[in-house]
Amino acid sequence: MSTVAPVSEEFMYCCGAATQVLKLGSCKDLWREKSSNLLFLIIPGNPGIVGFYRTFMQALFYGLNQQYPVWAVSQAGHCVPPKGMSMTEDTDSKEIEDIFGLNGQIEHKLFFLKNNVPKDMKLVLIGHSIGCYIILELMKRTSELQVLKSVLLFPTIERMAQSPQGKFVTPVLCRLRYVVYISIYLLSFLPESIKASIAKFVLWGFKSVEKALVTASLNLFSVNCMANAMYMGSQEMVKVIDRDTSTIRQNLKKLIFYYGAIDNWCPVQYYEEMKNTFPDGDIRLCEKGIQHAFVLDSSKEMASMITDWLQDDLSSL
Repeated sequence: MSTVAPVSEEFMYCCGAATQVLKLGSCKDLWREKSSNLLFLIIPGNPGIVGFYRTFMQALFYGLNQQYPVWAVSQAGHCVPPKGMSMTEDTDSKEIEDIFGLNGQIEHKLFFLKNNVPKDMKLVLIGHSIGCYIILELMKRTSELQVLKSVLLFPTIERMAQSPQGKFVTPVLCRLRYVVYISIYLLSFLPESIKASIAKFVLWGFKSVEKALVTASLNLFSVNCMANAMYMGSQEMVKVIDRDTSTIRQNLKKLIFYYGAIDNWCPVQYYEEMKNTFPDGDIRLCEKGIQHAFVLDSSKEMASMITDWLQDDLSSL
């Protein structure tokens, strides 16, 4: 294979909040580029650190024969901005209320799409975990998006606090997260090399500990980033309760659901109930033992499956 295409990286203020965007492909002239007229956009889970998705993006880009640009946009305030850039923009303009909360993150993605993607650009939206909930909300809140397909991976779209993992983390996220902040604050003073060593130790045991994963993990040593992620998580436990059956039904032909067989965030019971409610939907259960945090060790495998699923849709363009 030829040299791996570099992922371009940029930080911007979106709705007044620091936002990291990763891009692959012919993205510079997206507003004028009509050769593909299709953009793949990844909405991450929580923590919404796009650096975790680098390998996934590259595998997807090459799996698509480098025909379509692939972007990933972070959750607002989940990535450490570069020196000279603060977490929030110093401006008098009206910002989205509670930008780091769950609803603020949804509005943040709508704003990003409106201001960074041409209105007539077709989209393949790929959501992971809470990113799937955000995508369903995007499709619900605006009919202007030209969504060809939405791929929802390990979708946390209902009863999060009732899930096995939700029961465990809800007390931490809703009542004890300030204790975690103190620990992160103390760790934040460590040299970068020590932080990297800690990240490698925690990631040890996965198929491979890629440099991109270690680099992305360094964001977790930032009190601001972790506070924003845990605050968003606390709202997820409270607000993600009932599945939005109406929005799913209205967009069923555009949706692909992929549930994990060993996922404590959305157990197999949730998959079975989805299949019963939508017998004609494209609702799949993992047969490969891939874990919820697939970006840690199964990015290439996941990208390969997605390109297979979308063959018919892409050939019809």
